[in-house]
Amino acid sequence: MGLFSNQLANVVEWEEYRDDVLFWKWSNDEIKKGSKLIIRQGQDAIFMFNGRVEGIFKDEGSYDIETQIVPFLSTLKGFKFGFNSGMRAEVLFINTKQFNIKWGTPKPVRVQAPGLPGGLPIRANGSFDVKVGDYLVFIEKIAGVKKQYSINEVRELMQSMLSGLLVRWISKVGQDIFNLQANMLEIQDGVKTDLDMEFVKIGLSVVSFRIDEFSYPENVTKRADQAAEHSMVGDMNRFQQVSMVDAMTGNNGSGGRGSDMMNTMMGAQMGMMMGQQMMNNMNQNAGVQNQQAGNGTIPKFCPECGTPTNGGKFCSNCGNKLG
Repeated sequence: MGLFSNQLANVVEWEEYRDDVLFWKWSNDEIKKGSKLIIRQGQDAIFMFNGRVEGIFKDEGSYDIETQIVPFLSTLKGFKFGFNSGMRAEVLFINTKQFNIKWGTPKPVRVQAPGLPGGLPIRANGSFDVKVGDYLVFIEKIAGVKKQYSINEVRELMQSMLSGLLVRWISKVGQDIFNLQANMLEIQDGVKTDLDMEFVKIGLSVVSFRIDEFSYPENVTKRADQAAEHSMVGDMNRFQQVSMVDAMTGNNGSGGRGSDMMNTMMGAQMGMMMGQQMMNNMNQNAGVQNQQAGNGTIPKFCPECGTPTNGGKFCSNCGNKLG
């Protein structure tokens, strides 16, 4: 396959350089006498003849192909340019940079969770770094059949493998399905290792893999927040009181002086309501304790003054009979 023009001399270079492309083939008919090779920073040039790698050149600069390149080619080092004949070969430019690629799960990954037969849908996002690792494998699997290869194609390949890898490693280390952040380091290291094993097969190397966050469906997140509030508050009565305060005095999304005054008034009203509720609860407790006293059981606290009874039959403070 020829790559060089019929001009007397030509310049072999990556003319249409793109920062998001891993390699590019210079495509003319043949290399003529007096032609130059230009290698820029971040590029390697690979000479190929009949599909075989003849030489790899990594130092940036401008080179005379006849005197500085041909003598180092494997089977073409004795090639002599004629006036009307040129050297038919392929030149492949490799982008040697390390690519940072953002990723996100295209659809939720379902992970087994207690009480959810269909699994818990989880999304994740992050980034990974990749570069060309093995030129010979990369040429055989990718560059030999494509004109160029972009990071979008690398991202698509990675995402086709990602769901299975996430499920595998979340299942291994995610003991608490709602606390994956705590196990993030182990999960991302495991995914990186497995992903690199797959990318090596096409000559690429995964340098690093990062997970920025896990996210759950909105309704699941709300239920988790409610469960946390229940555990902090301690019982349903106090949880309802907190919820009423939140609904009436906070998180209303409005601002301004009038809003502050309204919140203050609502807060005072809620305080009185909560105080009344507490009194009702105390009265109910006192009734229970009095009932216990009538049954001959010594209460822990005097129903009249609230003093600890310490198992005595009479209150040490007010003298009330307890049993």
